[in-house]
Amino acid sequence: MPTVGLSRDALFAHLGRTYTDEEFDELAFEFGVELDEVTSEREEATKSSTVSLSKDQLSKLSEEVIYKIDVPANRYDLLCIEGISRSLKVFLGDMDAPQFKVLKAADERIATMTVIKSNVDTIRPYVVCAILRDVTFDEPRYQSFIELQDQLHRNLCRNRTLVAIGTHDLEEVKGPFTYDARPPKDINFVPLTHTDEGREFDGASLMEHYETDATCKHLKPYVPIIKKSPLYPVVLDSDGTVLSLPPIINGSKSRITLNTKNVFIECTATDVTKANIVLDTVVAMFSEYAAVPFTVEPVTVNYVDDSQKVVDSYVSPQMYARKETASVKMVNSIIGINVDPEPMATLCNKIQLGPARVLPATDQDEGPLLEVTVPPTRSDILHAVDIAEDIGIAYGYNNIVKTVPQTCTVGREQPLNQLGDLLREEIGRAGYVEVLTHGLCSTHDNFTALRRSITAAVSLSNPANVEYEVVRTTLLPGLLKCLQHNKSASFSGGFKLFEISDVVLPDNENVVSQTIVGARNSRRVCATYSGPTSGFEVIHGLVDRIMCLCEVAPTKEYVASSGTAYVKVHCKEGWYYTIRELKQGTSDVSGTYFPGRAAEIVLMSPNVKEPMVIGSFGILHPEVLGSFDISYPTSAVELNLDSLL
Repeated sequence: MPTVGLSRDALFAHLGRTYTDEEFDELAFEFGVELDEVTSEREEATKSSTVSLSKDQLSKLSEEVIYKIDVPANRYDLLCIEGISRSLKVFLGDMDAPQFKVLKAADERIATMTVIKSNVDTIRPYVVCAILRDVTFDEPRYQSFIELQDQLHRNLCRNRTLVAIGTHDLEEVKGPFTYDARPPKDINFVPLTHTDEGREFDGASLMEHYETDATCKHLKPYVPIIKKSPLYPVVLDSDGTVLSLPPIINGSKSRITLNTKNVFIECTATDVTKANIVLDTVVAMFSEYAAVPFTVEPVTVNYVDDSQKVVDSYVSPQMYARKETASVKMVNSIIGINVDPEPMATLCNKIQLGPARVLPATDQDEGPLLEVTVPPTRSDILHAVDIAEDIGIAYGYNNIVKTVPQTCTVGREQPLNQLGDLLREEIGRAGYVEVLTHGLCSTHDNFTALRRSITAAVSLSNPANVEYEVVRTTLLPGLLKCLQHNKSASFSGGFKLFEISDVVLPDNENVVSQTIVGARNSRRVCATYSGPTSGFEVIHGLVDRIMCLCEVAPTKEYVASSGTAYVKVHCKEGWYYTIRELKQGTSDVSGTYFPGRAAEIVLMSPNVKEPMVIGSFGILHPEVLGSFDISYPTSAVELNLDSLL
């Protein structure tokens, strides 16, 4: 959770009220945030284990009381004093939620951003912009403006990798503006960090400077985002003046000062949705200081191709107020209250979800619907349960009457999870090391590398990269990749790995909550042995141990082939297993194993009419080992645990 540090006196001035620390702590709890710490600049320095200051230095630090408030990670509107104080005033009924208005641009020619699409697509393809007119800054407002950008950069912007914010004094630059990507040597400007000395850099030398100069260490983490790119993103005005080199630094010429009146905001991004959220948040927080509060001027963003033809265009900021609905019955059920529809609609005003109204029922079982108005600052409202959560806050957690559940139940572990936990302990005692691998993998690793034909699997429509194309249908690739990346380990005594986890299999008949989901989870256990020898007998022994632990007895024929080694133990009545040779071409998994060195595990139980294959084991085929760059002979087993319950 992000922590926002606010001056207590400044916060109370914004609220128009004063509280004791205990009273404000209670108010914060009722609102759904937490007063984490009451401190001061001097107290922080005194407690710090990394900063050692002299008595004289400590005496110069402020003793002004600071409230450190933990806010939910998805409440970007609470990352500054303006957002927190405004939300609290609405919650307390001291003000109505503001209505944001996008005005007509004062000069549409200037309020234009031209994007050179073919260039920026290679690095940061999106930009959104806005203009705040007649803003009045003082020192506290200016600091809050900077701190909000820092908070957004750390949280939603993921340290500027997704979005970078640039703010500029509109009077110091000339529109229309251009967003382009150019070779580093072609970008020359005085960065904000060198305003006093007026030193000019090109893009390449600036990256080197920020990587090595101790005075600029706060910018060093952002340098790798673009340093190796052949083109750097750059925002320019109509005179070619560099406004910013996102996501690193703004230019000195357009810097914001206390005298700035008109603010040009640009957000470059790799994710346009998050860019719009960031821009809407900054505008919503600081448009209250405009001459006409809560107003903003739009900027038209035009994407042009190499022939300067407009291929895409939109206007930002969006500042949309959208409608969402939730069943009154569902809201009451989730919170554990019984509030009539009209009073519930009134509660929405306390949490900035008003105006709300009650709609007639579309389903008699569900009853009437509550339609709320979601402001542009509440991007966290995604589902009806989010509305229910906020109504619970407005109603007051302390006002919810404690009730005794009408049903009496005893919680316990799911049988399948319990079986998995018990097996983990026993397999670990047998010398195997447990691993936890990714649930997503490439089609090549899941099928081709295992010498299996490509069959149906749950696939991603927009995978981040080739390594995350499908949901795994087998645990084996994960273990083999672990072997591949642990070549430095000793294999002289055998290297044993295992994993107990889920795979996902396509299934058009699997129903969850009366919905055919098209897939199902299957709990598997998979283990490998890699060493100087194949270790087939080691894996075979593990199979027998797992079946013994699951109280499944071997068939008489299987016992007869084992000589006098078998010792009879307690087993479930009617549960038996055996193994049989896995012949090439008889199964989808047969190609994974060396011909003649693989077996199927066959289960007979009262739950099934016919013997069923629940797994296989054997020596892996040399081509499989080659696909994963494994140098030692390896044996593996994979079996289904669902069938053993």
